[in-house]
Amino acid sequence: MLNNISNSWQEKLKEEFQKDYFKELLNQVETEYASNICFPPKELIFNAFNSCSFEDVKVVIIGQDPYHGEGEANGLCFSVNNEVKIPPSLRNIYREIAFDLDSIFMPTNGNLQNWANQGILMLNASLTVRKDTPNSHKHLKWNVFTDEVIRILSEEKEQLVFLLWGNFAQKKGAKIDKTKHLVLESGHPSPMSANQGKWFGNKHFSQTNDYLELTNQQLIYWFIG
Repeated sequence: MLNNISNSWQEKLKEEFQKDYFKELLNQVETEYASNICFPPKELIFNAFNSCSFEDVKVVIIGQDPYHGEGEANGLCFSVNNEVKIPPSLRNIYREIAFDLDSIFMPTNGNLQNWANQGILMLNASLTVRKDTPNSHKHLKWNVFTDEVIRILSEEKEQLVFLLWGNFAQKKGAKIDKTKHLVLESGHPSPMSANQGKWFGNKHFSQTNDYLELTNQQLIYWFIG
């Protein structure tokens, strides 16, 4: 599996890969995939890293775990494959983009690969899940690994934007250095949270671009075809 991780991340995470917990984690993942249907496909487990090199990261979105339905997960949080129906949370993300950027925005798919190509790391806390069973790999030590990824990003880079949606993401990102980075927090885009007024109107997408412009970085083109 590690052969699939891009060189830039291999270098940053090489010490982590040598730790006992991570070796045990990979063995557990191999066992899970051998005995159960799990997502995303094994070759896409580290897709978030392969789609956005360490050098290119400008924005970080933190999710919880992959979609657990057949053919949905593609290794990027909140993202699904082209032919999959757009999930409710992602549909609310699209609605907020349209509202925030005052645009007519009616995407036909939920594949967020274009965001990754622009420097958005879409990182789930757990990188794998068992079919039809959310949080089924919570007992694995993916959280230790992804905590280290966030720590490295916070300490070794500057002027990133972290988008923390919901209590889980906010706890996950609690140690991000806010003196070096912009941290934007709101409720989760899930229907329950959004319907309680905790998501819509957060304007995270325009705020992200305002900060990128202020720090002389290329803006994100948020619209999906």
